[in-house]
Amino acid sequence: MTETTHTQPRPPRRDAKERSPEFRLAVNALNGLWQDMFHDAFAYRPLPRRRLDGPFVRKLPLRLRERAVWAPHAAVILGALIAMYASTEGNGGGDLTHLITGVLSLTAVLLTLVRPVGAFWASMGATLIGSVIGSDFNDWPWFPGAFVTHVIVLTVVALRTRPRIAAWMWGITALYSLLAETFFSSRYLDYGYYSANTGPMLTFLAFILLSVSVLQIRRTAQREVTAQQTVTEHERSKRTLLEERTTIARELHDVVAHHMSVVAIQAEAAPYRVENPPPELEQAFATIRENAVAALTELRRVLGVVRAEDYEAPDAPQPTLADLDGLLANVREAGLTVEKAVTGAVRELPQGVELSAYRIVQEALSNTLRHAPGAAARVEIGYVLGGLGLRIVNGPSPEVTLVKSTHGAGHGITGMRERVTMLNGEMTTGETEDGGYEVTVFLPVAGASEDDA
Repeated sequence: MTETTHTQPRPPRRDAKERSPEFRLAVNALNGLWQDMFHDAFAYRPLPRRRLDGPFVRKLPLRLRERAVWAPHAAVILGALIAMYASTEGNGGGDLTHLITGVLSLTAVLLTLVRPVGAFWASMGATLIGSVIGSDFNDWPWFPGAFVTHVIVLTVVALRTRPRIAAWMWGITALYSLLAETFFSSRYLDYGYYSANTGPMLTFLAFILLSVSVLQIRRTAQREVTAQQTVTEHERSKRTLLEERTTIARELHDVVAHHMSVVAIQAEAAPYRVENPPPELEQAFATIRENAVAALTELRRVLGVVRAEDYEAPDAPQPTLADLDGLLANVREAGLTVEKAVTGAVRELPQGVELSAYRIVQEALSNTLRHAPGAAARVEIGYVLGGLGLRIVNGPSPEVTLVKSTHGAGHGITGMRERVTMLNGEMTTGETEDGGYEVTVFLPVAGASEDDA
């Protein structure tokens, strides 16, 4: 017989239990401190040049504008010279001390141009060295040169990095100041006098860093809003384009479906109009009808998906240029003074061209009503060799004198361009010399002959 061993399930180990929120918060803080201030602290991050699209730079002459891109670098170099002067004059000691502290301060500030976080540690090192070799005991632990250098460095670094790094820098500065006052001030007490300036230093730094952080947060928020607006505008343009194409597809679906239905009916009725038609003719018409019905079914299946749920096919045929007088009468009743001029021999054009031309005139006059109330408009139609020309122009609005024209800001221009592009035509829009607006379109018509013109 084999002996069977039964084991009881072990409870989970205590080490596997979830850590407390305070512990996780402390670990995350230490990880953030390591990543921000120690890991790759001396990475090469050059200061970018100033952008030329700022409100102040755009007003400068071209020659000064080209040089203004180096303004941030020039400001840092000026700050470095000020820090060097403050260190050579305010840290006490002999000429060698002046030279060492001046060079250290100059290096720390210039380092912000290429290695911002490393510049902070360089400033801390310069402060420590200056406190050891300096002989000015009136201010401790921040001698005048160290005070100026550290403020300049932290300001530039805060401008170039995230607000969290500014908080870390302030905290490390405060820790150094407290340790220096607590453990290293006995050397200066032997001389009988010294003035601790940790409080003023930390207060002044807190005010500077807080102001810079608020500025950084504001800039970041503006960039995010601008980026979001750009994405929103792009999506709106795509949606507008899709809506216009859907509208065009619906109308063309109705036009093509009508013609295919006519073809099917005529093909079915044609054999009855001929007495004793041959079987070949009957078979040919039957084939035409079958193909027309199949094409109509496929057309409805494919193009029918572009219809909205609440869309209903119009009972009347799609409008053509023959219906333009009714459209002009409607806009005149709405208060628009409009006249029509037709040149060339009027002829019947393909229904897609007629429909697109009608819609273009309709949208152009609607834009005039919206954006130029009270202005007079003129519609010119030219039947020319090879196609159809349209020109819709309106004068300046007597009711709007201080508002810039907003033609093209809505969906109308997009829809007109889509119709023209669909027919391989050309379209130009723009303001006229008298302050009005003009839309010019040419729609090519395949097979147009000179006799038709």
